[in-house]
Amino acid sequence: MAVSSPSFRRTSSHSPGKVLLTSLIHMPWTWRIMLGYLLVMLIMPVTAMLLRAATVGPAEFWRIATSPLALSTYDVTFTTSLIAALIDGVFGVLIAWVLVRYDFPLKRFIDASIDLPFALPTAVAGLTLATVYSNNGWIGSLLAPLGIKIAFTRLGVGIAMMFISLPFVVRTVQPVLMQMEREIEEAAWSLGASPLQTFWRVILPPLFPAILTGVALGFSRAVGEYGSTVIISSNTPFRDLIAPILIFQRLEQYDYAGATVIGAVLLLISLVMLLIINFIQAWGKQYD
Repeated sequence: MAVSSPSFRRTSSHSPGKVLLTSLIHMPWTWRIMLGYLLVMLIMPVTAMLLRAATVGPAEFWRIATSPLALSTYDVTFTTSLIAALIDGVFGVLIAWVLVRYDFPLKRFIDASIDLPFALPTAVAGLTLATVYSNNGWIGSLLAPLGIKIAFTRLGVGIAMMFISLPFVVRTVQPVLMQMEREIEEAAWSLGASPLQTFWRVILPPLFPAILTGVALGFSRAVGEYGSTVIISSNTPFRDLIAPILIFQRLEQYDYAGATVIGAVLLLISLVMLLIINFIQAWGKQYD
């Protein structure tokens, strides 16, 4: 007992701070650079925003975060973003399938045009969409006699979100499709499987994690979209006003506390939804 006691004291003398400092000293340079970059570019800004939002007090925070206008913008932002991402999940897989499995004229041009929302300024995208889908536009003029109005409505917000999030799905699914072996499909056909059964039981399971990843990326991009939606929507409260535009309006009114509170709520809801999507993605990988 007398021998083991000094050893116990020496072990307990190492504080967690010293252990962490020792680990940082012996950490490879790649890890130090990575942690430093994440600290400056991600952790510190998010922490600063959360701390700034916490200065208003719990009662005031709750009042701002749950005001009728804020709740309306949450609904428009997250519901529309999720619907847009799911629609892109379906059509993005179809576009990736055609680009990978078929050869046709102008294939390279169409493939390159998929990345256009990445390079196009969002304000230009919003102006273009508003022009095309307005009542006098190429598409809007065809739908106006049917009583369907797209520009300056919530439907227009959804169109803008679909436009900017589509490349995430296509570019996530496309490499997985290119690596899939056609022999597996041919084996399924030789065993009597129909094309629908082959797609549902043979092709879709390996694609499912990639589809979820593309949908998650498209959803997160749509939630934070501002430049195109501010132009194609009417920005009317309780109709098509989204949370990023409400934050900008609060900043214009010098209501920094209200802007940070809504931004913090937006961040927390996005984080929870992305964690849920990642959990579903991890669950889907078990069936690869």
